[in-house]
Amino acid sequence: MKQYSALTLITALAVCISQFAHAQGNKEAANFARQGAEASKNQDWDKAIDLFRKATDRDRKFAPNLAVAYQQRGFAAANDQKFEDAIRDFGEAIKINSRDARIYEQRAAVEMKMRDYDKALADYSELIKLKPNEVRYLNYRAYIYEVKDDVQNSMTDTEKVLKQDPNNQDAKTRKQRLEQKLAERMPLTPPPRPSSPKASPPAAKTP
Repeated sequence: MKQYSALTLITALAVCISQFAHAQGNKEAANFARQGAEASKNQDWDKAIDLFRKATDRDRKFAPNLAVAYQQRGFAAANDQKFEDAIRDFGEAIKINSRDARIYEQRAAVEMKMRDYDKALADYSELIKLKPNEVRYLNYRAYIYEVKDDVQNSMTDTEKVLKQDPNNQDAKTRKQRLEQKLAERMPLTPPPRPSSPKASPPAAKTP
């Protein structure tokens, strides 16, 4: 899984929004956010999530911080092979911020490791809605379709990849495999129909 600079992001969000909330007089929410940012720096994700949730309850402008904290705890859980925990945290992050492609991508990566291809397929489909021209997402979805033996949809996504990136080796190799599968599934050419006799056989002679 690709690692993102969410620590930097969560700190920046906390500081920026805390200053705004403080200016508006929401000192309690700002204080929770500052503590949450500190907990994030120390990678104490449970504490960070609890604090950012308290901040968000008092001021919805802190919701992005909470989403990133869930995302980071999910990432840490995935690295520890705690896949179910990771899926749960990524799901909470998506509930808060459903437009962040990175969260879907991280959750899909975990689902792939779990071989939960149906859920991974759904997440890559959401990613493609968010970023229709992202070759990586199309390539992964094409791969999943191939694993599920959905040759037609795999070929469709593979062709989209090759249209954007004609030299994409993964897509080129997959297309060869898919073409071979399609060829194997084509029905055999039926034998020619027997021709009708041109003349009636001679009648049997009577003694």
